[in-house]
Amino acid sequence: MLLLTVWVGHHFGLVETLAFLWVLALVALLAALALLLAGLAFSRLWNFGARGGRDLTVGALLAMIVLVPFAVAAYWTTTYPPLKDISTDLEDPPALAVAKDSANGTHAPTPGERRLQVQAYPLVTGRRYDLPFKETVDAVETVFARQGWQAQGPLPSSDVNDSDAVVKAIAKSFVLELPVDVAIRVTSEGETSYVDMRSASRYGRQDLGDNAARIVKFLAELDQEVVGQIGTSSTAE
Repeated sequence: MLLLTVWVGHHFGLVETLAFLWVLALVALLAALALLLAGLAFSRLWNFGARGGRDLTVGALLAMIVLVPFAVAAYWTTTYPPLKDISTDLEDPPALAVAKDSANGTHAPTPGERRLQVQAYPLVTGRRYDLPFKETVDAVETVFARQGWQAQGPLPSSDVNDSDAVVKAIAKSFVLELPVDVAIRVTSEGETSYVDMRSASRYGRQDLGDNAARIVKFLAELDQEVVGQIGTSSTAE
């Protein structure tokens, strides 16, 4: 009940993220303690024939069910690299609008982190499109609008005259819905445009692949949007 209540409260913004994480830790501790006590009770039941076997079994099963997501997360920590800030540009990643309540600050990736990302996420790369700068910005904003992310600051307008534009937002991680800082940068290269993206988790030491998956998904949708715009332009011509 505590697990479900705190998750629902966090989902609807009634529980702050740090408090949510502390309660999750408490839930895991209580479930582990319940399972330990259940083991001791089973031993007493076996040796002395004590009563309450049915209730004991139900309690142990509930404790194991609660611990399943924690066990899965622990397993994933051994399979995913210890990264929480992923970018298509490792030398000059797009700047993030990081909130003051972020538990982890953002930093330029170290050489070791760069090697880990390249090895683990080879599909996380920038995109060059045969579209003018303004049309590429429009495509980025169209795909961005479908994500349900919270924009940080005004979106670049379609009549921008600069050589680059950055869209900053707050996304949410899968399942736990923890806040994630996102930045999408569009750079003009004359007749073509280049798009970079960055996604960084605010909490935890690693993201369990969440940021890389977010970047790959967004850029795949952007590819489709650009193809549609190019096709429409070719038809109009």
